[in-house]
Amino acid sequence: MKKYIKLFALSSLLVLGACSQDFLENEPYTDKVTDNFYKTPSDAFEGLVAVYDVLQREAYGGPLLISEQASDDCFGGYGISDAQTDIEWDRFLYVTDKDMNKDVWSNAYLGIYRANVLLENIDKVNWGTQTALKTRYEAEARFLRAHFHFTAAKMFGDIIPLDHTVTTSEFELPRQAPEVTYALIANDLKFAIENLGPENYSQAGNANYGRITKWAAEAYLARTFLFYTGVYNKTDLAGVITKTQATTYINDAVSNSGHALVADFANLWLAASFENFVGEDNTEMVWAVRFNGSGKGNWDLHEGNRFQVNIAPRGGSIGKYATGWGGATVNPKLVNQYEAGDTRKAASFIDYAGESLNFDAQAREQRQYTGYSWKKYCPITNAAGTAVVEANGGNFQIDNYQDYAIIRFSDVLLMGAELNLQSNAALAQTYLDRVRDRAFKNTTHRIAATQANIMKERQLELALEGLRYFDLIRQGTAVAKTAIDNVNTDSQFNVTFRTETQGWFPLPQSQIILSNGSITQNPGWN
Repeated sequence: MKKYIKLFALSSLLVLGACSQDFLENEPYTDKVTDNFYKTPSDAFEGLVAVYDVLQREAYGGPLLISEQASDDCFGGYGISDAQTDIEWDRFLYVTDKDMNKDVWSNAYLGIYRANVLLENIDKVNWGTQTALKTRYEAEARFLRAHFHFTAAKMFGDIIPLDHTVTTSEFELPRQAPEVTYALIANDLKFAIENLGPENYSQAGNANYGRITKWAAEAYLARTFLFYTGVYNKTDLAGVITKTQATTYINDAVSNSGHALVADFANLWLAASFENFVGEDNTEMVWAVRFNGSGKGNWDLHEGNRFQVNIAPRGGSIGKYATGWGGATVNPKLVNQYEAGDTRKAASFIDYAGESLNFDAQAREQRQYTGYSWKKYCPITNAAGTAVVEANGGNFQIDNYQDYAIIRFSDVLLMGAELNLQSNAALAQTYLDRVRDRAFKNTTHRIAATQANIMKERQLELALEGLRYFDLIRQGTAVAKTAIDNVNTDSQFNVTFRTETQGWFPLPQSQIILSNGSITQNPGWN
């Protein structure tokens, strides 16, 4: 049976030096048969862009939104008459939609499939003297395959690792033990680290901004190491990467990548500092998914950031904040954990009362109103009060354009602090100090580099960036339950983390049915 893959219509600039807008912003235009397609480096490039394309779908409201709703940082939110699914993610229920996590699963495996198609056909290409280009494409594809595997594994636990496109006889493969999946992830990331050059794509206007770098691979391997060893109580990453190796990689990313902290935390976020916004191609972005507003209301295109509308203020624009659906309202307990003088508080959250914004939750039909919502990633209005995306001819639901930061340099520093804590306490302290000093704009708020302090700093620095829930479960279900459980006089805010789920989300029921019994539901969700 022939295999088909959606490929991309690229401009005539089918070279790596093409402008950055060309790289991730082209749409599928035809189905091409892999048996006769892969002949030239340009063909391989189209296949690689097809893999990257799946990243844009992930940010529409998948793992980022779901994990924040499940964490202690947010509630479900949205409108009083909206579907109950978001309440169920918040409260660890599984009632109204048995396929509630279908998009997470399907997008991850779509990315894995596209990566495997390219990797299986890369030797068919006539590379001529461009052997280094072949290695680079392979490294990028393997990194992305690792990313898509990790996206599924951190959500669902045991998954089906695939290092090849499946045949008809493999349609009912069972899930594998975590060490099998994570060995594949680790080897793919190791290959990327060893075969990508020292380039840093964060400079303004760089043609390759958004592509994988060695530094992103080193940081991503550290993230995977910390999650796997924490959740599964292991000392190494599936027998492939030791803690010493992971520490060496993260230190290399800190010292030699050329990445750095932006001087003012607020300037990272458009809604927090419009006049001084540093732009998305800034030195702190180690890896981000890139979006643009070129769709202009065309639902068949997938270039815009469809996540942003989810968390923007419900019921109409208010002040400088553009309208949205009011999802994932922010837990006041998170806001109250910031010390006086911490610049990250005002930059991360919309404080309706504190900013003198008359938000009538009842009139706007806002569910689980807390007085706070996301400032990070919130779309903005122009001087006339019109959403900028609409003023530019776009649709506020699908054409927002802010990039989704997967790895910021502050995260690299905090992972470095955690990994160096036992072997080089002084270096761990230095890394933590850099993050704290930037947050307070002085050196008088430093705290001791301990495991507890580093984890707390991660919550404050990386709030609303899709990392908190996974940081909790890698510390154990008891820690997760203590943090997430919420008892309130208003019952709409009551949340009970169910330890019997072990922190994993329910598998989509459709996949269980399609597996013909080879896959069973995760514990606690039957």
